[in-house]
Amino acid sequence: MSDQQPVLLLTGASRGIGHATVKTFSDHGWRVLTISRHPFDPRCPWKGGEHNHIQLDLASIEEVQAALPHIRYIAQGRLDALINNAAISPKTPEGGKITSLEMPYQDWLHIFNVNFFSAIVLVQGLKDYLTASRGSVVNITSIVGSRVHPFASAAYATSKAALWALTREMASDLGASGVRVNAVSPGEIETGILAPGTSTIVERAIPMRRVGQPKEVAELLYFLCSERASYITGSEVHIDGGQQV
Repeated sequence: MSDQQPVLLLTGASRGIGHATVKTFSDHGWRVLTISRHPFDPRCPWKGGEHNHIQLDLASIEEVQAALPHIRYIAQGRLDALINNAAISPKTPEGGKITSLEMPYQDWLHIFNVNFFSAIVLVQGLKDYLTASRGSVVNITSIVGSRVHPFASAAYATSKAALWALTREMASDLGASGVRVNAVSPGEIETGILAPGTSTIVERAIPMRRVGQPKEVAELLYFLCSERASYITGSEVHIDGGQQV
């Protein structure tokens, strides 16, 4: 690895937006470290993927804290960007929405550990590396963090709203050190998390009349982690085909 090669740490890399993000950053010459609860899939088409993969269940905050020394070791003293992308959005057995009145506390906690608390632990544990590189943190929020959604669970939506608030706080806390913290808020993106009824949302609520592609989100993430976004921090950038208007 070249000392000049920038390094990204990405959670939730095994599919969808995460998968596209690894490919985009790799194509731009970055070394990408990935975190997923699944082992590395040898079918993933990027160089050094298995060596740079960390199998870790973000639902266990104790495991995340215990893994920090290993993550710092794998990073080899450098981290230019951290993208907190991992998230879970459970549904009913029929694929429907789980409301705030139906989900028990332990399930709320499980979702918040993955979608929210793991991001805090990773930034706290890696802030010295990010400060040294004057790097960037991007948290993946969601359009459902600002409105009730017909398919997304209440706990998922609430965790994404909390992640946007955390983004603002971290941007304030880390700004003086040169670390930028932003959020990207996708709408309906063509990934495995989409509900079967998404087509009705496309027809009724998205001015561009289509879902987004993971590659489009990945390109936005690359921009926010690059020097071209050097004066952007504390922002939530929507990528939703106009769904928020």
